[in-house]
Amino acid sequence: MKKSLLARNNDLANTQRQLDILSNGIFKDGELPTFAEKIKETNQFPLRPKQLEILQINLGYMCNQVCAHCHVDAGPDRKEIMTTDTMQQCLEVIKRTGAHTLDLTGGAPEMNPNFRWFVEEASKAGIKDFIVRSNLTIIRANKKYYDLPEFFKKHNVHVVSSMPHWTRGKTDKQRGDGVFDKSIKALQMLNDVGYGIEGSPLKLDLVYNPSGAFLPGDQVALEKDFKKALFEDFNIKFNSLFAITNLPISRFLDYLIASENYEDYMHALVDAYNPMAVANVMCTNTLSVSWDGWLYDCDFNQMLNLKVASKVQHISEYNEELLQNRRIIINQHCYGCTAGAGSSCQGTVA
Repeated sequence: MKKSLLARNNDLANTQRQLDILSNGIFKDGELPTFAEKIKETNQFPLRPKQLEILQINLGYMCNQVCAHCHVDAGPDRKEIMTTDTMQQCLEVIKRTGAHTLDLTGGAPEMNPNFRWFVEEASKAGIKDFIVRSNLTIIRANKKYYDLPEFFKKHNVHVVSSMPHWTRGKTDKQRGDGVFDKSIKALQMLNDVGYGIEGSPLKLDLVYNPSGAFLPGDQVALEKDFKKALFEDFNIKFNSLFAITNLPISRFLDYLIASENYEDYMHALVDAYNPMAVANVMCTNTLSVSWDGWLYDCDFNQMLNLKVASKVQHISEYNEELLQNRRIIINQHCYGCTAGAGSSCQGTVA
């Protein structure tokens, strides 16, 4: 879907502003080391991809929510939606790529009018491991989405859903009024068709993002607390919890600056840097495809418009051999994926 020239220019200007902020790295108490300098200390520069395992496709930035931490800056007013032409190009790649996992994201990927068609066609193309990153509330947003749990079940979709907390107050603060109650109902609907139930092949995982300018706690401990609270209060079950660090980009970067927490947060990320996490960051086994078909090392780079460093930069030109020989584009936001136990779309990595 086309955007107006003014809207595109505004997006590019804001992206460049955020890149300038990240690249500056000079604070009142000194200059932070660049991420490149950090990984050079352990001979991990340049960062290069390993075998491609996951093709992560953003079906559009449109969403029924406006979450405070959203690195995609998604919302109801976003009109960027992947077309069937670009979907078809993705399907051609799916048929010949070595990737075994298709990871569909957004916005709310289910809001793309051709979402179900794409899932069905990708299934025919041989994809066995489907991930759909659902915000849960979309299942309750409109009657046309009420049957999503059954659709997910039919195609053995692995559902990964954001759930900031097991309490209403903390969840609604981050994701909007009423989100908690709708999320609980959606989780119960997923449980009803077999998701998250012991012995069932239907996987339901939750994603935890901190609600403020701090790093997530221990993933194992958080998962235990979530499981206990959600089962005792709502009889809800799920498989795993992924704890993901908020990266200093998009809305979260704006929040850090407005709340005067940016400098402290960047120092916290650098202080928590873990070289052991570098080897397994998501950009090493994942390729990100934007709604309009451009290729990125990860969806965080996608939001900063940092396309892959390759002659091949669009899904229509896909060449796995050339892409495997590229250097991964890095910047200061990469500290977010290597802090503590590390962070990726699949949770901690170290």
